[in-house]
Amino acid sequence: MFNPTNFPKPTLISVNGVELEVFEAGRQNAENPIVLCHGWPEHAFSWRHQVPALVDAGYHVIVPNQRGYGNSSRPSEVADYDIEHLSGDLIGLLDHYGYEDATFVGHDWGAMVVWGLTLLHPNRVNKVINLSLPYQERWEKPWIEMMEALFGGDFYFVHFNRQPGVADAVFDENTFQFLRNMYRKNQPPVEPEPGMMMINLAKAETPLGEPIMSDGELAVFVSAFETSGFTGSVNWYRNLDRNWHLLADVDPIIQQPTLMIYGERDLVAKSKNLADFVPNVEVVNLDCGHWIQQEMPAETNQAISTWLEQQGDN
Repeated sequence: MFNPTNFPKPTLISVNGVELEVFEAGRQNAENPIVLCHGWPEHAFSWRHQVPALVDAGYHVIVPNQRGYGNSSRPSEVADYDIEHLSGDLIGLLDHYGYEDATFVGHDWGAMVVWGLTLLHPNRVNKVINLSLPYQERWEKPWIEMMEALFGGDFYFVHFNRQPGVADAVFDENTFQFLRNMYRKNQPPVEPEPGMMMINLAKAETPLGEPIMSDGELAVFVSAFETSGFTGSVNWYRNLDRNWHLLADVDPIIQQPTLMIYGERDLVAKSKNLADFVPNVEVVNLDCGHWIQQEMPAETNQAISTWLEQQGDN
């Protein structure tokens, strides 16, 4: 049973042909909905530091476990995790609560979904706040095809696609070890095979770097993935080329006011031309690694609240 201290209790909500496990707080602030979208391999609980701060700032905070995660639905078909389905789930949440639009916040893969959602449904997104993963410019060839040519078949994005089920099984067999090793202050890829970074992390007996959370907090993530397994979440990666095709004909420019928060020590590269595709963007850099909102929660909250105030909210 999910029962972390001071985190909202979940509700199962039917949207878009699936059920999502949703945590919400601040419904009294119905004029200001904000939706927080987690990354991989994460959980709605990754936003535990932001929920009370945003409620205090006057927001109705909606935090789903997206499909494939936690107690949300885990469809068996790989194509059920493409950007149309993932963004459709978020539109379904807006419809459930009766909102025409909302501010969307994403971290890591959640940022990828928020970028895609904004391209596909621009009228339902009033502002964008993304952490770690900047807008990804469309390449000439599908993403996995390009990554394979650039980085080889062992690069984890490629490996997840070309060897379906292999990585999932490793993660399932080593859930505690994998997540314990993942949630550290940023470290270089595990040697000697950087391309196999994720599988190596799952197998590494000794973690590198300082942990970013307590043992009790880590237990929430471990318990969730022991229940759900990893296949649903890894299937997000297996739709990258499908997403490339689905987004082929959309206007590639994000017009909404946008806040991009980077971690200076993050292995995810910053965009060199972000303003070309997101002209109304403001960039904040924090001295942390990849798990920005968990590693520097106070600074993240301050950056978000300051920017929202500048946009005229509240």
